[in-house]
Amino acid sequence: MGDYHALPAAQRAAASLLEQRALVGDRPVVLGVETIFARDQHILEEWWRREIDEAELRQRIRFDLDWGYDWAPFYDLLVAARDHAEGLYGLDCMPREDLRKIGARDRHAAAKIAEIRDRHPNAVILVLFGESHLAPGHLPRALNEQIPGTKVLTVLQNIDALYWRAAGERTDKIEGVRVNDDVVCVFNATPLEKYESYRLFLDQWSRCEQAPDFAPTIYNLIDSLANFLEINRYSPHNGTQPKFLVDMLPEVYGGSSDGMLRQLLSRKGISDADREAMLATVEERGSAYLAPANAFYVRQFRMMHAAEDAARFLHQACQGLPHRVNGHANGAGGTACRKSDLDDFYARVIEHAIAYFGSCMLYPSRPAADDDGEDTPLSRAACEKAAQAAIRGGRLGEERFETSARDWGYRIGSEIYNAYLAGKVAPRGLRRLFLAHLDEPGMPRKVCTAVIARLRSAARKSQSASA
Repeated sequence: MGDYHALPAAQRAAASLLEQRALVGDRPVVLGVETIFARDQHILEEWWRREIDEAELRQRIRFDLDWGYDWAPFYDLLVAARDHAEGLYGLDCMPREDLRKIGARDRHAAAKIAEIRDRHPNAVILVLFGESHLAPGHLPRALNEQIPGTKVLTVLQNIDALYWRAAGERTDKIEGVRVNDDVVCVFNATPLEKYESYRLFLDQWSRCEQAPDFAPTIYNLIDSLANFLEINRYSPHNGTQPKFLVDMLPEVYGGSSDGMLRQLLSRKGISDADREAMLATVEERGSAYLAPANAFYVRQFRMMHAAEDAARFLHQACQGLPHRVNGHANGAGGTACRKSDLDDFYARVIEHAIAYFGSCMLYPSRPAADDDGEDTPLSRAACEKAAQAAIRGGRLGEERFETSARDWGYRIGSEIYNAYLAGKVAPRGLRRLFLAHLDEPGMPRKVCTAVIARLRSAARKSQSASA
């Protein structure tokens, strides 16, 4: 069903159609909408389960910032779905403002609809998407390629040319016309009403004054690093690429949403001590990536730390967000293996190395990290010795454990960056490091020692060449 976003009658018509189809009772109904990003499905499900209220839903899906049209008719549609439908799904992905990506968004939506069909094989699926996407060469074609043979009815709304042709018929009022066997057009507003509603929104947006929005900045950092690593954000398959990176983008909170973030962390089961530690990191660095919630919290934007955390997120996303709590990756029923202390140390080293390298790529003027171990050779034996010493401190020495892992990680990350500048490593090889699954027993140590060996080999070759 086509949606003219600025026209409330378009969303109300969708709600009416959903309710009428559900009341027939022969098949369940499922609703999919363009308005909500697929990455925010977990937020939508929290609202569906009545764990969050209307106000929190509106803020966390960034409705006013990323959509900006009338909330009331859209929310009425969501309520109609919760009351009458079997499921409710967000279908869209970034970037909305780049028309060159409209084809990628169509294919992404078609893939999401195919997933919905698998989950609800007997349901009628109602999809509300912008009318420009409903052109035959866009979403309908992508859907036919994704699910060949599926019966699809396209319902257009208030198409100007069809409206004026119908207006000339000898009848009091025409509410709809059939264009062909698979396309109909309904009329619930005049062209003047359509375009005046859009003009009013343009006027409203021009007068809007809002607090700083850090989300586009964070997403730009992530996109820049992903582009460098030759990561396809729209890849529908795992393997050499993370599956649909666009659907894993984090929520971004600012200073004005401190209370909401605390509530979110509490619902995720994060302890008071861990919550305060996370917020203390924000106080010290200005921002932080909170992996259990897959969220950024930005109180003050500092490029170096924001770039480092963008790399931390991308590393987590390439592994399927293994640390996310109550999400689509590992929730209470997740299957992640419990890592040994040795694996945990090496995993932290790799995470810090990737974070440091990524921050240098995005912020080349980053000052060099303090190297307290400059007298210790960069070798597998030395790293193993540091790991054993950190573990012997026990979990009571958690601060020492983390400090040692960070120091080794920053040191290795610095060497990776230097090797990249020297042409010794390529983006494709670095992408494999981001994609390495560290949840498998023994894998963190294996990956870390392999990286150290590669760096030492590159250093020896450089010394030989200079000699």
